[in-house]
Amino acid sequence: MIEIINGGMLSTVQDYGRFGVMKTGFTQSGAMDRHSMQVANIICGNSPDAPVVEMTMVGITAKFTDEHRFCLSGGTFNSTLNGRPISNNKCFTAKAGDVLTVSNCKNGMRIYLAVSGGIDVPPIMGSASTNLKLHLGGYEGRALKRGDVLNTGKASECNSEKETECETYEKSVEIRVVQGPQYDMFTETDKKLFFSQTYCVTPYLDRMGIRLNGIALKGKDGLDIISDGICFGSIQIARSGMPIILMADHQTAGGYAKIVNVISVDLGRLAQVKQNDMIKFKLISVKKAEKLALKEKKYIKKLARS
Repeated sequence: MIEIINGGMLSTVQDYGRFGVMKTGFTQSGAMDRHSMQVANIICGNSPDAPVVEMTMVGITAKFTDEHRFCLSGGTFNSTLNGRPISNNKCFTAKAGDVLTVSNCKNGMRIYLAVSGGIDVPPIMGSASTNLKLHLGGYEGRALKRGDVLNTGKASECNSEKETECETYEKSVEIRVVQGPQYDMFTETDKKLFFSQTYCVTPYLDRMGIRLNGIALKGKDGLDIISDGICFGSIQIARSGMPIILMADHQTAGGYAKIVNVISVDLGRLAQVKQNDMIKFKLISVKKAEKLALKEKKYIKKLARS
């Protein structure tokens, strides 16, 4: 078990999320940076989709009650085990009484803790993910706090030699997108402006979405639509003309035109942006996006076999 001494700024149990439930009004949830979640799990010997602890900006302090193997992946935080600095993307062994401290972030915004055997919480609708707005899933449907005790599943074999290169995150990023369902609602001037300008990340960013600031788009005849489905990475243009990137806790439907959608392999990079970071968008074909997704899938499989 793992005893939480300090829950950090926002730490929740997450996995891939819930699928097939949006038609009944439930959001997908799940890890914001699935790439980092999968890497941490694989290095621990877990299935890539095993439940993990997602931490934001300031991580947890926790005591291990018995021997555990664990891995951190994602943003670079000041992380220590019994005061000794530890790195990401490497398997460590904690003994009973050892204390893990994941304090403030130095690069990126989110970091993931995987423990061999996975975090053991009751699945709801097929997922261990925490839905904070509905107070369900994860650990009692909420963020972790002092005094919580996390159970772990049956430990699997962990290859202590397995590790991979750590990610770094720049303050200015290029995010690849494909055309959205309402792409034709925008003028050629709008499209040129959207792809030529660099947007600034506003303070309004969370697990639901990231609001950007830049030069406003207008649309051919306004930006409102009859509400339709939303997916992770949809980019709505609000009435203000500013983009909102919808993330893991996105609503099930929305009434603003969606100009583009972020490709799956770039969602993890978006999960690591912070206030005042800069984002530029690049349009690619669906075929190219599929090739990139297949390349990412092959990388994860190769890491799991190594």
